[in-house]
Amino acid sequence: MSAASVPVSAPVSVAVRRLAHGADLPLPDYATAGAAALDLLAAVAAPVTLPPLGRALIPTGIAIALPAGYEAQVRPRSGLALKQGITVLNAPGTIDADYRGELGVILINLSDAPVTIRRGDRIAQLVLAEVARLAWNEVAELPETPRGSGGFGSTGVAAR
Repeated sequence: MSAASVPVSAPVSVAVRRLAHGADLPLPDYATAGAAALDLLAAVAAPVTLPPLGRALIPTGIAIALPAGYEAQVRPRSGLALKQGITVLNAPGTIDADYRGELGVILINLSDAPVTIRRGDRIAQLVLAEVARLAWNEVAELPETPRGSGGFGSTGVAAR
């Protein structure tokens, strides 16, 4: 089955507002029919150069209103990470359904050379996700599992 024929759920309507400094940029879009994420674009007025280990909040020129029960996740673009060492610092960044400000992307340069972000560059990906809310059920003891409290690399390690 090709990616184009994989069934997907019906699109979720999300209100979007172009801000003045992003009015000439296209709205984020899916690069391919099988893409899970939209590409976010840099709405910078002038190029922003990130030195090695430098970070910056890059504007996107849009604000959105997510429906209740959804979040948007801002994720790195694999090509930027591999080719230029650029990633999203707080990946995945969460955009809550009640946030109405401009979407901004915190980028960091993990390479050893400066990297310049220009207007219209694809800087990150945006994934829409349903949100399940939890309700705490405080207990004196948790149910036992074979793993127990082992963490931080404990799985797949043979007992010695």
